[in-house]
Amino acid sequence: MFELVSEKFQNALKILRGHHRISEGNVNDALRDIRKALLEADVNFTVAKDFIQKVKEKAIGEKVIESVSPGQMITKIIHDEMLALLSMGVTPPSLKGEFRAILMAGLQGSGKTTTCGKLALWLKDKGLRTILVAADTQRPAAREQLRVLAEQGNVGFFTLDSSDPVVIVKQALKEAKGAYHRMIVDTAGRLHVDTELMQEISKVQEALQPEEVFFVADAMTGQDAVKTAKVFHDTLPLTGIILTKTDGDARGGAAISMASTIGKGIHFVGTGEKLAQFEPFYPDRLVSRILGMGDIVSLVEKAQALVNEKDAKKMEEKFRKNEIDLDDFLTSLRQIKKMGPLSSIIQMLPGMPKVDTKDMDEKQLVYVEALISSMTHQERRNPMLLNGNRKKRIARGSGRSVEEINRLLKQFRDMKTMMKRMNIFMDKGKMPLGF
Repeated sequence: MFELVSEKFQNALKILRGHHRISEGNVNDALRDIRKALLEADVNFTVAKDFIQKVKEKAIGEKVIESVSPGQMITKIIHDEMLALLSMGVTPPSLKGEFRAILMAGLQGSGKTTTCGKLALWLKDKGLRTILVAADTQRPAAREQLRVLAEQGNVGFFTLDSSDPVVIVKQALKEAKGAYHRMIVDTAGRLHVDTELMQEISKVQEALQPEEVFFVADAMTGQDAVKTAKVFHDTLPLTGIILTKTDGDARGGAAISMASTIGKGIHFVGTGEKLAQFEPFYPDRLVSRILGMGDIVSLVEKAQALVNEKDAKKMEEKFRKNEIDLDDFLTSLRQIKKMGPLSSIIQMLPGMPKVDTKDMDEKQLVYVEALISSMTHQERRNPMLLNGNRKKRIARGSGRSVEEINRLLKQFRDMKTMMKRMNIFMDKGKMPLGF
């Protein structure tokens, strides 16, 4: 998400490089492209206009601090304004053990039922006993879908054979209080112009009195997101937004538009189809990625989830001694694949979002894995053993070419050389070891 905005923002900020002062002329040139980028990303026109005006007011005439370029200074201004926009109304999710009810609302097809299952699993992983309540009486398969999701997440499930969601919710409260920490209520998807169904969910909210009311929205909604979110917000006391299908949207305009219009920020995002592909929304991390500053915190968190401390220390020791072999290379490769698409990992590195990730061929990782897997344990430990005959055998076993093997070995040697140089710097105290 936001790949389009990120690319256009960074290109626009290049305009300011080389200037010694931020003036109305060079600011207007940069902001013109940024406004265009926001509109192309489906950000609401009024929201984009207000955002640009705020940035312009703060930027024009600002003196450039010594050793800080105009591009850097206006990047800071844009960073702060966008962070303020996306952070409004966002508070860290409560993980206290007292009972809390959560109501989920949204349009038909927004992914609301699946999101209920994802949120339940996320809360369970945080140590909270959670129950899912099926109160969608409009869609025939909704209750069964939620029951299956509850089984997959190993969380509680409740429903009644009733056509009245208020009756279901009232009974669910009696069942859940004292037995669970969180009760997540799935409701029928409804169009914001359907007065009858909007009145129905209002009655459900009154009966439930939930601590959280989340508006579940499809990231690809576009301009309609503003109007829809506003009607739901006028009907319900929304506390936040959960954005779904962010992996399929490169624009991100819905996120900016909704947050600005209703004054409620995004609390969670769905990043894929699987139940575990769900995470809290961190505005500061996203803004850093949009502006090309990377997102090292998220990258480290992903790595920590895959590598235990013992293995990390073992790898660090081998790194210091420059004893990394192709077995270690293969292990690291497999861990990287588990962290998600290579394009999303690259964008977490500072300065790397400029790389055209569309041209990245993720199959290359599979090919490298096939090459190393076709080697014997001895060959992985000591690549110097790889003569012509051994390379031909590996090529046949992996379905790749001898040229690819040679390229892999050259890259591995280059990496070892770089590690040796880094260790020399670290021994002299000139460079810290960082992972």
